[in-house]
Amino acid sequence: MLPDHAPPLLCDAPAGPPAAVPRPASGAAFDWIDAARAERHRAGLVRTLRPRPADSPLLDLAGNDYLGLARHPEVTRGAAEAADRWGAGATGSRLVTGSTELHAQLERELAEFCGFEAALVLSSGYTANLAAVTALTAPGTLVVSDAGNHASLIDGCRLSRARTEVVPHADPAAVRAALAGHRGRALALTDSVFSVDGDAAPLPALADACRTRDAALLVDDAHGLGVLGDGGRGALRAAGLAGDADVVATVTLSKSLGAQGGAVLGPARVIEHLVNTARSFIFDTGLAPAATGGALAALRLLRREPHRPERVRQVARELHARLTAAGLTAVRPDAAVISVRAPSPEAAVRWAADCRAAGLAVGCFRPPSVPDGISRLRLTARADLTDAQISTAAGVIVATAPVA
Repeated sequence: MLPDHAPPLLCDAPAGPPAAVPRPASGAAFDWIDAARAERHRAGLVRTLRPRPADSPLLDLAGNDYLGLARHPEVTRGAAEAADRWGAGATGSRLVTGSTELHAQLERELAEFCGFEAALVLSSGYTANLAAVTALTAPGTLVVSDAGNHASLIDGCRLSRARTEVVPHADPAAVRAALAGHRGRALALTDSVFSVDGDAAPLPALADACRTRDAALLVDDAHGLGVLGDGGRGALRAAGLAGDADVVATVTLSKSLGAQGGAVLGPARVIEHLVNTARSFIFDTGLAPAATGGALAALRLLRREPHRPERVRQVARELHARLTAAGLTAVRPDAAVISVRAPSPEAAVRWAADCRAAGLAVGCFRPPSVPDGISRLRLTARADLTDAQISTAAGVIVATAPVA
């Protein structure tokens, strides 16, 4: 028997109001999606996921494995050993349990390789850009952003609550003019190599424009690391700006290093500030150990094999020469990306599909992914392509080209 002072049993509790029964769902909340889908079809802008098998027979000129390291035995072994030792996931944010000795080692070696004082590793290049832009700005900051910048920089501007002025592509004079009338904190943003056309930013002139107003320069070097600079140390190293007190770089670990993740590089006080204020760092789970170990192994391999960056640039130049000699319109590559113009979004989709049917995977960029509204095939050179593969790829692209 329960003592007199015992709390009542659950069955003795007074009955509450009856549980509400929701009315049947009509689906009307998402009816607008049907109209949006129909508009995408009319504009030729439908995108489709296409899972690839592990042993795809296609010759790949669509991915970003510039140095051919994603499947290199040393890199995959580094990833496997890291997963075996540290586990499948980081288990938490970097500030809780997600930082391992492996992360710290990668940060030290990446900063030293690229010529910066410090580095901070995040879960992707996208989150690295969000972290850098939002943490280095505030309401009242002027952000001057190149019109051709990557979507992650654009989204960083949107989240920053700063005043953003978009300037014409690769135009240091426009940056200088935008900064001229501003007093207070300012930050200029640019890709080092633009992901759509593969052209390089005029970094020394941009840095000079920033220094007329003590503005900081933030450079997304996703397509420069491993391709440009001495031994692949990046576009900022090539421009003589790496390690400067007013320069910050972001990089991705998923392109030349064949892994996954991103990093911010810069002065130690900037990195310390990001650790304390960057929301996409503080509230995100740390980079998985396998990706961290793979990236570290790739970085060490690149240090030992500095010929790989020159080879990828050579492949890009050869592809460009073959395509333009055949009458196609292609932007001269400054790094590993070759952009080949298509007459329309629909033609670009058909062209990419015809290439795939002929055994070649190529990228297909259409609005809204391209800032100029011009559709194109986007090809990515790889250091491990043979001369025969280059010839085959160029032949397929020329043979399947649409008539303008």
